[in-house]
Amino acid sequence: MQHYSGFGLLKHSLSHHENWQPAWRNPTPKKHYDVIIIGGGGHGLATAYYLAKAFGVTNVAVIEKGYLGGGNTGRNTTIVRSNYLWDEAAHLYEHAMKLWEGLSQDLNYNVMFSQRGVLNLGHTLQDMRDIQRRVNANRLNGIDGEVLDAKQVQEIVPHMDCSANRRYPVLGASWQPRAGVARHDAVAWGYARGADALGVDLIQQTAVTDLLIEDGTCVGVKTDRYGDIKANRVGSVTAGNSSVIANMAGFELPLESHPLQALVSEPIKPILDTVVMSNHVHGYVSQSDKGDLVIGAGIDGYNGYGQRGSYPTIEHTLQAIVELFPIFSRVRMNRQWGGIVDTTPDACPIISKTPIENLFFNCGWGTGGFKATTGSGHVFAASLASGEMHPLAEPFSMFRFHSGALIDEHGAAGVAH
Repeated sequence: MQHYSGFGLLKHSLSHHENWQPAWRNPTPKKHYDVIIIGGGGHGLATAYYLAKAFGVTNVAVIEKGYLGGGNTGRNTTIVRSNYLWDEAAHLYEHAMKLWEGLSQDLNYNVMFSQRGVLNLGHTLQDMRDIQRRVNANRLNGIDGEVLDAKQVQEIVPHMDCSANRRYPVLGASWQPRAGVARHDAVAWGYARGADALGVDLIQQTAVTDLLIEDGTCVGVKTDRYGDIKANRVGSVTAGNSSVIANMAGFELPLESHPLQALVSEPIKPILDTVVMSNHVHGYVSQSDKGDLVIGAGIDGYNGYGQRGSYPTIEHTLQAIVELFPIFSRVRMNRQWGGIVDTTPDACPIISKTPIENLFFNCGWGTGGFKATTGSGHVFAASLASGEMHPLAEPFSMFRFHSGALIDEHGAAGVAH
């Protein structure tokens, strides 16, 4: 790492980036790799990093049709939590949480992970019963969680309207103190820099146009820029475009792709130092380090690959936030964006072998993929390195939709995150 004096920093600040050291290489791909990863988002980059760092597989290429982190990784609301209901999901997300807690040190890159806690509000007696059930399940799995009443919620978030005369009064909440937020771009950049330093080739602006399949075995990919690139194993980590890649292989996945919107406000002074989520009024909000209110809710109802979204969803989301925080009603919204999320019938991911030998899929994270970036990358890397699914990944096989062994996380994955 280069070190500069005060004058050196000033010189480089005025250089318009000409003298900046690249964070990673821009290599020409080899003809053959041990592993090719399709998709250069957070999960794909994390997979490449852990393949090299934890499992010694460095002959790896990440092939991204756009730029690294340009999909859902840079288009989410950055919430990190592990308070899921069922054992299989709770173990996977808690594995991710423990990796988050040491990620900046591991990458030597500040991903701005802030454990400011997450509140999941309850507005009805049934909400509170569900919260108690989930918190008890979390604690049995060694995951931090508390059930709070309305008075305790008000102490944590004094600006939220917890009065009894609201249309949806706040009766209490679940509280996970270790949960929080991270800087999404920094996560992608940190993993990319770390993977590159370990010898991984990061190939940008290159689309995979087809899979190379011989006698039922995937032996590589066809690209629009470099033609055929061979590999011993191929992993697809393409989120909302996973069905497109599966179609190339000749099978279908139980996925629907939907736009998921979010928006941020103009910067305001610090007012909210935690994350507030409500399934019932259907919205959630946190405040970024620079002062923006970061707001989101659920998916648009229609299927599609757009990244724009629609006004009714924004209006519905802001109604929910103003219901909780009347004080925000006159804050101006600054910008809005959308991502393409891949949703499964049971609101849990697919981390799986496929009907094609040596072709693996990591997808179906729906609206909660960012929080799992670390754990997803680690268990998928272990699976690609050995050719056998990691124990934490085994319950998330695509074939569970044939066997009926579903993991229904619609309650704990509610709202969007």
